[in-house]
Amino acid sequence: MDAHGQTNPAPDAETFNPWSIVNLVFHHLADAGLHPVLGETGDPGRPAADLLRALGITPAAEGNRQASEQVKQRLAELRAAFDVSHVESS
Repeated sequence: MDAHGQTNPAPDAETFNPWSIVNLVFHHLADAGLHPVLGETGDPGRPAADLLRALGITPAAEGNRQASEQVKQRLAELRAAFDVSHVESS
């Protein structure tokens, strides 16, 4: 499953960074005089993924910067915990 609870696409399926496509759509709408808003009540990742699916595009988990940042943060926490436990046991 991807970051938004969807099954992974076939290996040969073309995927896109969700934010690149959403950015393109939003710029197009803004150029047309509209004022698009996405995720105004929180994380826009889910609505962005839904927008992509509506356009027939499969969002890819590797394009999710927020998920990547969460992984980096968790790894930093684990490293810090390991460093503390390693020092305490010495």
